[in-house]
Amino acid sequence: MNATAAKQNAVTELMRISPVADELAARFARAGHRLYLVGGSVRDALLGRLSPDLDFTTDARPDAVQRILAGWAEAVWDTGIEFGTVGAAKKGATLEITTFRADSYDRVSRNPEVSFGDTIEGDLVRRDFTVNAMAIDLAEKKFVDPCGGLAALGRRSLDTPATPEESFADDPLRMLRAARFVAQLGLEPAPRVVRAMTDMAGELARITAERVQTELSKLVLGVAPRRGIELMVDTGLAEHVLPEVPGMRLAIDEHHQHKDVYQHSLTVLEQAIELETTHEPATEPDLVLRLAALLHDIGKPATRRFEPGGGVSFHHHEVVGAKMTRKRLRALRYSKDIVNDVSQLVYLHLRFHGYGKGEWTDSAVRRYVTDAGDLLPRLHKLVRADCTTRNKRKAAALRRAYDDLEERIQRIAAEEDLARVRPDLDGNEIMRILGIPPGPLVGKAWKHLKELRLDRGPLDHDEAVAELHRWAAEQGIERAE
Repeated sequence: MNATAAKQNAVTELMRISPVADELAARFARAGHRLYLVGGSVRDALLGRLSPDLDFTTDARPDAVQRILAGWAEAVWDTGIEFGTVGAAKKGATLEITTFRADSYDRVSRNPEVSFGDTIEGDLVRRDFTVNAMAIDLAEKKFVDPCGGLAALGRRSLDTPATPEESFADDPLRMLRAARFVAQLGLEPAPRVVRAMTDMAGELARITAERVQTELSKLVLGVAPRRGIELMVDTGLAEHVLPEVPGMRLAIDEHHQHKDVYQHSLTVLEQAIELETTHEPATEPDLVLRLAALLHDIGKPATRRFEPGGGVSFHHHEVVGAKMTRKRLRALRYSKDIVNDVSQLVYLHLRFHGYGKGEWTDSAVRRYVTDAGDLLPRLHKLVRADCTTRNKRKAAALRRAYDDLEERIQRIAAEEDLARVRPDLDGNEIMRILGIPPGPLVGKAWKHLKELRLDRGPLDHDEAVAELHRWAAEQGIERAE
């Protein structure tokens, strides 16, 4: 398809998918203003992946935009109005309308000195990448592409309208966005973009942890996050975002052969992504699982030991790795739930390797399930993804062993309701039987009975009462009268 046909197809597709855009453009035209669909919305339409979140730009100032939207939009918000952006909702679509910008940057922070522009061309040339610097004039159904974004998209090339050095000096977050677009869209960064990212990686320190975290999450949730992470590592960006990942590139000499931990982790990430949809329960892209897959072995460099005879060990790397994971994700301002879930998966990922050919007792299986809790489906996928080896016979044996473990979990769960392992006596019964008031002693008794439940499975009531009395006697607790 030639460029002219591609442009016309994009316009036609946009109008078919989003009549809201046509309605809105008519309102702007009646008010004497121009409205353009712009940036990622145009790029995604050309790629056949237009979403209901639409970005527009206009010559109208924010107060005029608010007047035009009044009485038409179902909701209007002005949280971005200081940057010239007014948000709205209409017929299931989320719209962001931004006045033409002609900003300048102090190149110390990433905050621009906001100023409004007068032309669509001036607005587009200040954008981050040429593939995001395309627009459609909605009144005339005309394609606007002053920076060659369509040709770049056709080549799958990621380049900047200005020089990369100028663009990244204005906003260093654009370097991380480049890695994200590689992961999300399968674009290839232009050589000059890679050089600038490498030379300017340290500028990322100007960006807040929250903004970095947002871009990293989008990258990890992309179609091909491995490519984005490799670009971050190769350019040095990862040293300022996830330094533990390039830290896994351990030197391997001829006397101490072992698996390349960095490449292994990237492979585990890819296999975990495949298991999101092929292993039940199927899920959408899972940030917690993907972060755990990427970070599960970050404790190995700190625990590496060369053993007599040329072997290499990484004792307790899962414990060290869980602590490192927690520290890094907190620094990136991830939520408490994400920090806890990812670090717990890292901590638990190695436990299965004690299973052997099924040597675990039912007690050990119960503890595996109980310690994983709600994370068990993710743990299943992480452990399976981590079973990487060039030895096909060994790989098949690991898969069979984990199949056996999952079957045992299902059998025991059906018999004992493993999802809610509780002691056979609750706190009220413990207080009544022992004649003790609420307090720490009740918690200790509860914990003891839970350990028995994990070791021996469900106890009948009389047996549980007898065990409670036995424990109380050992503790020197006499029943209060």
